[in-house]
Amino acid sequence: MRISVLSDGGWGTALAMVLCDNGHQVTLWGPFPDYIEEMRRTRRNQRFLKGAELPAALTLESDLGRACTDATIVVLAAPSQYLRKLLDGLLAVPRSPELIYLNVAKGIETGSCLRASEMVFEKLGPVRYAILSGPSHAEEVSRHVPTAVTVASKDAAAAQLVQQAFMNNYLRVYTSDDVVGVELGGALKNVLALAAGVLDGMGLGDNTKAALMTRGIVEMARLGEALGGRAETFSGLSGIGDLIVTCISRHSRNRHVGEELGKGRKLDEIQREMGMVVAEGVKTADSAYALARRTGVDTPIIDEVYASLYLNRDPRQAVSDLMLREAKPEIMRT
Repeated sequence: MRISVLSDGGWGTALAMVLCDNGHQVTLWGPFPDYIEEMRRTRRNQRFLKGAELPAALTLESDLGRACTDATIVVLAAPSQYLRKLLDGLLAVPRSPELIYLNVAKGIETGSCLRASEMVFEKLGPVRYAILSGPSHAEEVSRHVPTAVTVASKDAAAAQLVQQAFMNNYLRVYTSDDVVGVELGGALKNVLALAAGVLDGMGLGDNTKAALMTRGIVEMARLGEALGGRAETFSGLSGIGDLIVTCISRHSRNRHVGEELGKGRKLDEIQREMGMVVAEGVKTADSAYALARRTGVDTPIIDEVYASLYLNRDPRQAVSDLMLREAKPEIMRT
């Protein structure tokens, strides 16, 4: 197949490498011509995926129209806060009605609180859409570490085509029709990863993180179900699977930001230090908090993350407040 990957970030680059391994004709697009030229020359993406050598067969392109010419699948790999701008650019690009738009970013747009599918349909109309998500750090996928993910679509044929395109001996792909649940699982787990990082920064232990992750998946499922997802989806790869890897991994940008916050550093300083690398959970915390208010869903951990990021709440106070909440039975979905 001809497949276009739109965004030269770490995850987009790793997926482009997977697709080249699978024998497809792959074009990787990036918005900065100078950096695309640097990658052509060095066959490296040192800014976003250090150490990985780009396949000789991978085409690098800075012109969006040329990048998408005759594509069967267009992979939307830009961070969620930049997706709308990318979709604006795609409006001018000719497309077949059979073209599949596959989102692989994990976030919710700030302000509108829209998921990726909602933005795609709002901008491009009733196109074929799928979402790929799961516990999948780019650094490990680029090194062929065995990984499993889920692709969800209301169009079963689209999900199966994506599964066929990506699956190989180190990337196993399952299918689902729960687009809402898979999108929210990938987005909300980043908020919990910030909290997990805070615990690490404070020097707290395994008991605390286990409690956070267990109660965190309850909040994710509760909010996800209220927004139209299925509760069981959050027990799968895009829910508990992605939550585990993001809360414990040294690769997790969101966990890193939380860890620095737990050490007492300020968010602006941490983000400046990260440069162009995006921790999606920071913006998603704002959207998740707003969605919880809109739906009336109880999300105490998400609320404390929001307060720590945006209301200057001391993370130590947040932990204390969570521990001293009203006593209640453990009922997983209430």
